[in-house]
Amino acid sequence: MSTEEATAQAYDALSRSLVARGVDLEDVEDRLKGQRIETPSWGYGDTGTRFAVFPQPGVPRNPFEKIADAAEAHKHTGICPSVAIHIPWDKVDDYGELKEYAESLGMRIGAVNPNLFQEEEYRLGSVCNPDEAVRRKATDHILECLGVAGEVGSEILSLWLADGTNYAGQDSFIERRHRMLECLSEVYEALPENMRLLVEYKPFEPAFYHTDIADWGASLNICQKLGERAEVLVDLGHHAKEVNIEYLVAMLLDEDRLGGFHFNNRKYADDDLIVGSLQPFELFLIYVELVGGELEGGGERIAYMIDQTHNIEPKIEGMILSLMNLQESYAKALLVDRGALREAQRSGDVLGAHRDLLEAYKTDVRPLCAKVREDMGASSDPLAAFRESNYMERVTEERKEGRGAGWG
Repeated sequence: MSTEEATAQAYDALSRSLVARGVDLEDVEDRLKGQRIETPSWGYGDTGTRFAVFPQPGVPRNPFEKIADAAEAHKHTGICPSVAIHIPWDKVDDYGELKEYAESLGMRIGAVNPNLFQEEEYRLGSVCNPDEAVRRKATDHILECLGVAGEVGSEILSLWLADGTNYAGQDSFIERRHRMLECLSEVYEALPENMRLLVEYKPFEPAFYHTDIADWGASLNICQKLGERAEVLVDLGHHAKEVNIEYLVAMLLDEDRLGGFHFNNRKYADDDLIVGSLQPFELFLIYVELVGGELEGGGERIAYMIDQTHNIEPKIEGMILSLMNLQESYAKALLVDRGALREAQRSGDVLGAHRDLLEAYKTDVRPLCAKVREDMGASSDPLAAFRESNYMERVTEERKEGRGAGWG
């Protein structure tokens, strides 16, 4: 039996089982075909740890080649037609040309990310810095990125601040907050009507005493002060280890302030592992809440983005595996019997409700995702298809001259 025949046979068996469970299979497949995940330009370049950057052969040398690699990930998965860019890492002389190149590959440029953490002046912070001249520089850079977004056709400015302090007494928490709000208010006032500002957070690092936007509550508070088009960006790796992420997702959905996601995974303190590689059940539970938001008529504007730096694994393969994990988690969440779950919850059937979730989670949805990808003209087995394409061998030869793009 060929691989294609085995896949078709597995799909037929699964589809019969799902229909018998009362699943609207056509609706599930339509939703899977509508799934969209943005990949990051920096995920295709040379990256590493605090100790070293690990170059790989064939990595892109410029933003154009990053988009070409992103297009390859989209070709095989069918769900990632946009690329987030980071300025100045992805700075070019002509952003119109970059936009046109993306469109020629069936891609578009997504969120624009200002870099406020690599300049020498930002040693004590960017928009929270006690030096007014440094705050002016940081604000001007964010405004510059608004202009870039306009040129490339982006509707999202994604903001993460490394601002914080290393020692008690180093600076005033309140004064830093007021400085930040003053700068971000200027940015928000300049925000075009079609754009949103997504505000990310992180509990620590690079500052080790406190960070100025430490958690989702701090981000939410800032967004509420700025205006309706400022929304929280959830990063799966930017929480204390005990935080219940699916709970905060539900709260942000209820407040209509969940603007976007940075998908990744972590074991300890950082967030650069492949999403779903360590806590697949948690990822499923997050999607259960997201699908609930979809079914209630909300969540259409949530920007789903990957934020990973593939340090030791092959770049495109790491991105493809991440996308497949997200497809499968979404598929499982779509299989939850919401009626049975709600009935169990309202009747106090604790384990009945839990089992309703487990039945969906334990379903092998790989044949379903393979069928959906085939229907979209992508690959039933994206990793195998990518390897068989010899894409990396070809671009490695083409890119052997010059230096791979990376941080900075």
